[in-house]
Amino acid sequence: MRIREITEVRTTWGSRRVHVLLLREGWRVNHKRVRRLYRLEGLNLRTKRPRRRKSTVPRQLRAKASHRDERWSMDFMSDQLQDGRRIRVLTVVDQYTREAVATEVRGSFKSIDVIKVLDRLSRSHRRPSVIQVDNGSEFTSSEFDA
Repeated sequence: MRIREITEVRTTWGSRRVHVLLLREGWRVNHKRVRRLYRLEGLNLRTKRPRRRKSTVPRQLRAKASHRDERWSMDFMSDQLQDGRRIRVLTVVDQYTREAVATEVRGSFKSIDVIKVLDRLSRSHRRPSVIQVDNGSEFTSSEFDA
């Protein structure tokens, strides 16, 4: 069938463009018939373009902590009080013991506040070799670039 031959060569053409080409080739065919045959052949184009997926990079296995104060996790949590005020909580957790090394509650945190909490922890605990944070925007700062 000529419609299938055209669409194999030109994969992005819909039934309207196929109809125009058939008319140019001398076929005397109605656009409604071309549309019907196009659909019966299963040649319908997708109406939406698929979203391009980000290139997937296989995740590396994270090393498990083997002793206390080797690896800490740090993240923010937020909540709302009954009167409508929002609070944020900075939590630092030791991954080996699952102990909350620090929980600091404030209305808002600045980068210097986080630095002060970590400084205080480094005086009272051994410094961890790794502090793990999520990919959120909370720990990016233009003020203190590493």
